[in-house]
Amino acid sequence: MRPLKLTAALALGTCLAAPLAAQTTPQSTETAPMELSFERVFASPDLDGPSPRKVKLSPDGRYLTLLRNREEDRQRYDLWAYDRESAAWTMLVDSEALGTGRELSEDEKMQRERARVGNLAGIIDYQWTEDGTGVLVPLDGDLYLARLGGEVVRLTDTEESELNPALSSTGTHVSFVRDRRLWVGEVGGEARPVTPQEGEAIRWGEAEFVAQEEMGRMTGYWWSPEDRRIAVERFDESMVGVVTRAAIGATGTKVFDQRYPVAGSANAEVALYVMDPDGQNRVQVDLGEDTDIYLARVDWAPDGSALYVQRQNREQTVLDMLKVDPTTGTSEVLFTERAAVDDYWINLSDDYKWLDDGSLIWWSERDGYGHLYRYADGAWTQLTRGEWVVTKLVGVDQDAGRVFFQGTKDDVLAQQVYAFDLADPSQITLLTDPAYANSASMDDKAQTLVVSRSNDNTPPQSYIADQQGQRLAWIEENALDGTHPYAPFLASHRPVQYGTLPAEDGTPLYWEMVTPELEPGKRYPVYFYHYGGPGPQIVNKGWNGALQQAVVDRGYIWFALDNRGSANRGVAFEQPIYRAMGGVEVRDQKAGAEYLKALDFVDPAKIAIDGWSYGGYMTLKQLQADPGYYAAGISGAPVTRWELYDTHYTERYMGTPQAGGAAYAATSAIPDAAKIVDPLLIIHGMADDNVVFENATEIISAMQEANVPFEMMLYPGYTHRVSGERISPHRYNTIFRFLESHGVTPPE
Repeated sequence: MRPLKLTAALALGTCLAAPLAAQTTPQSTETAPMELSFERVFASPDLDGPSPRKVKLSPDGRYLTLLRNREEDRQRYDLWAYDRESAAWTMLVDSEALGTGRELSEDEKMQRERARVGNLAGIIDYQWTEDGTGVLVPLDGDLYLARLGGEVVRLTDTEESELNPALSSTGTHVSFVRDRRLWVGEVGGEARPVTPQEGEAIRWGEAEFVAQEEMGRMTGYWWSPEDRRIAVERFDESMVGVVTRAAIGATGTKVFDQRYPVAGSANAEVALYVMDPDGQNRVQVDLGEDTDIYLARVDWAPDGSALYVQRQNREQTVLDMLKVDPTTGTSEVLFTERAAVDDYWINLSDDYKWLDDGSLIWWSERDGYGHLYRYADGAWTQLTRGEWVVTKLVGVDQDAGRVFFQGTKDDVLAQQVYAFDLADPSQITLLTDPAYANSASMDDKAQTLVVSRSNDNTPPQSYIADQQGQRLAWIEENALDGTHPYAPFLASHRPVQYGTLPAEDGTPLYWEMVTPELEPGKRYPVYFYHYGGPGPQIVNKGWNGALQQAVVDRGYIWFALDNRGSANRGVAFEQPIYRAMGGVEVRDQKAGAEYLKALDFVDPAKIAIDGWSYGGYMTLKQLQADPGYYAAGISGAPVTRWELYDTHYTERYMGTPQAGGAAYAATSAIPDAAKIVDPLLIIHGMADDNVVFENATEIISAMQEANVPFEMMLYPGYTHRVSGERISPHRYNTIFRFLESHGVTPPE
């Protein structure tokens, strides 16, 4: 259950100016405070300002490209390029002018949902050619090659969508998946299939469902350096159970037989092959005798001499790094990573890099915190250490021996970007401003940083910087001046407060709060947002968007807390949810409510809880654990019984239902449905392919059979992402009408 981003979970967030001093506080305006409506929060232009995506540098570093959303349509993106020599911006591809408007295939729609970009229109991704003269652009299911001179060449024109398009390492070939096969052709030439067609249940070149949804692996093939070979996944899902998914729409229902591996059931059988670009000389990679494994990651050695495959066991407690001979497919275990402690799991990561000298920079939690290590000549060297975590390997300058990373070294709520030399990793240099929460990426050679940052008073900004972190130019300054979309609402912008409170074992739990302008003697209702599940960190010092302020403008206190089990606090902080989901998280969130009830400006009888996905599950478990304690609960797209959710996510924390039946029974939200006495609103998309609609119908049926009152709002045609310019305001207006109808209202 990879969560939507916080703004996405709640809602679903350019010109290059001369560098100016960063805005650290909203600029005052002469306008009177204006109340934010939910309609305005989700309308265009985006109140967060421009939201560039997929910022990349050309292979030679001259051009910076990005996807820029339109002022009049915040969800439509076009491709722009900035020439760093002439300081000029050019629109490379106008998505509306070039696009056909052709409906995407069901496969591509679902793949976009799993990549969390199903709400976007226009161009959602692109790839530079190796020679830096052009960009491969997927658009409306077809492929285009955009040249820097302005020429755009259409590469495909088919009714079917071309999935997972990629340019080969040299840029001379283009590849994609169509009709369950991998196709390859020279750029500008005719592509042809290089893998066989083997029926509905067998696919080549794609990632299986759990790889996309839970493992963060969206592709199923990998080009070698110099285009010599391609590693291609083949998976057979004939043994995977079928969930008949009724995508109930407003004017009709489409029925899909979706292969969905629920916890404890058979996964797809995955194999890996290596072949020439024309499909010849195909050999199967030896992944071991046990076929019930996960193909976690696949990478080529920089010189193409070996293929490195990360093989994870079904229990997700052991990960083997296999070194594969690409000529024969034979493999050997290079090293094995094991769960840091008993009763824990391995968190998969993309934070590693094979270096030209054959060594590896590797992220591991083996000392109890996520840190970087170097593996060379069979030996390990720990590069970073301490009671903090590395959250991203940003880049490695191999010539200079310098490593760049993102982490919580100075503030768990405001990540920064750092660097160290491999020759002396103990000397870590801070490269970003601690007044902001920062993130970064780099070009392949780690010469230029692309930094994104924000704080409570500054919406997302981005800039390019040198290796010392010195800003070279803004990508998007996004200054809160009079022309900014958020300017009319600055006068009522309320600051975020941060703090900690102790869990039952004394562990500090971080919280954030935004209050209306408090009047002496008055007590205010609380909109208590939670996620609660493993993975995301909700409380942070970055920009939280206009939705939070809109809730506060209505007279509510906004509150959120990160319970044990959430990310970026180390193994001991995450571990308590092992085989016990819906337990410690519920108690930690209650500690937050207890803290709130003790505040003299909080109305203790008006604390409402709201969560989506795992957060929707948490709402149910909280209402069941403490009947009468909360004023109301909103449960959005909840998992209600973990046997209904997928293998890779559920078994990581819960094991299988066969081996841990008692734990599954304890975590289910169904048996105690009749204990809910507080007002409850259930929300679910009726075409959800992630948390399938059966989760909602089961809790609905249980409460109806027990004669327990509740309310619900169902969204025909919507998946796990119930969002959009019209639907999102409807969802939040529904929530607050529900709260008002049950007396959860601001003071007079």
